[in-house]
Amino acid sequence: MRIFPLITALTVVVALYMLVMERSALLSFAGVVTEASAQTEDETAQPRVKVVAMRSVAQSVDSTVILRGRTEAPRAVEVRSETSGLVISEPLRRGAQVAAGDPLCEVSPGVRQAALDEARARLAEAEINFRAAEGLREGGFAPETRLASARAALQAAQAGLDRAVEDMARLVMHAPFDGLLESDTAELGSLLQPGGLCATLIQLDPMKLVGFATELQVARLAEGAPAGARLAGGREVMGQVTFIARSADPQTRTFRVEVTVPNPDNSIRDGQSADIMITAEGREGHLIPASALTLNDAGALGLRLVDDAGHVSFAPATVLRDTDQGIWLAGLPNEIGAIIVGQEFTREGAVVDVTWREDAPSAEEPAQ
Repeated sequence: MRIFPLITALTVVVALYMLVMERSALLSFAGVVTEASAQTEDETAQPRVKVVAMRSVAQSVDSTVILRGRTEAPRAVEVRSETSGLVISEPLRRGAQVAAGDPLCEVSPGVRQAALDEARARLAEAEINFRAAEGLREGGFAPETRLASARAALQAAQAGLDRAVEDMARLVMHAPFDGLLESDTAELGSLLQPGGLCATLIQLDPMKLVGFATELQVARLAEGAPAGARLAGGREVMGQVTFIARSADPQTRTFRVEVTVPNPDNSIRDGQSADIMITAEGREGHLIPASALTLNDAGALGLRLVDDAGHVSFAPATVLRDTDQGIWLAGLPNEIGAIIVGQEFTREGAVVDVTWREDAPSAEEPAQ
C-alpha cells in the first residue's frame, strides 16, 4: 500500500529536523554534553566578583563657591590742580599716611591776593552806591532805574568777590579721605597747570576682594554671605560678600563679586592674587571615600552603585567638597549603595557578590 512510503518520508523529515534544528536538545535528551553547553555551564559555575559597598542617605551640606580673584583698593583718586602756579609746599613722600583734609600741595597765590583785595573794594563801593540810590528813591529824587542799576552793580561786585575767594581756596589741595600716598606729591618749585597731578591717594581699609562668578555659581551666592580668601603669600583673611553684579560682563559672561575684609594695618596690598571661597546655599550630598570615584565608558565621573541583589549600575556625580573624612557628592539618589572596594573590577549591568561595609569584619575582629 502507498501509506507506508508516506510514513517513511514523514519519519525521515522529522529525523532530519531534529538532527539539524534541535540537535542540542536531542543530544541533551540522549545524555551527551556538547562543548558549547559545557562552556556555558563553566561560566555559570564561575564565582561572582566580590565587592564591598556602603549604604548612604543624602544629607544637607554647606557648599562653597571658589573664585579666582584679586585685591582691589575700595577708593583711589588722583588729586589734581584746579589752577596754575608754582608749588610752594614741601613734598610728602609716597607711603605717607594722611587724614581727610590734610594739605597735600600748595600753589603760590601770585596776583590772586591783589585780585581779592580789589574785589572787596569794589563790593564796598557798590554797597555805598546802592544805599545812596535807595535813599534817593525813597525821597523821590531818583528814578526806579537808578536803584535797579545800583542793585545790579552790588550783585556783580559780590560775584566778583566770590570768584576771588574761590580762586584763593584752590591754591591748596587737600586729601579727600584717609589713606596712603601712592606717589610723591608735586615737587617744590614745579609748575602746576589746571589738571596737573598733585598726588595719588588710595584707601586700603577695608580691603576689597574682587572675583568673577559664572552663571551657575552666581545663582548660589547671596550678599552678606561669609567668605574667606587665601592670598598669594599664604595669608588667610575673612569677610563677607558686599556686592554681586546684576549684569554680566559682555565679553566673559561672568558676574563681578566683591568681598570686603578688614585691613586695619594696611598689610594687604592692592592688586594681590587671591583664591576667594564663599559659603553658598546648602545642597543635598553623600559623604563617600574619594577612592570610590570612577569613570564610566563615556568618561563621566561618578559611582558604581549596587543593590541588595548584587546588580551593578553607574550614577554620575558632582563634587561638592573634599574633606579629610571623604568627598561630598551631589546629583545622586537620596539613598544609595555605593561600591567602595572592587568598583574597577566590575561593570554596569553585572551581578556581583556584595558585602556591606557595616556587615564586614573590623580590623579588631578579623574574619574566621
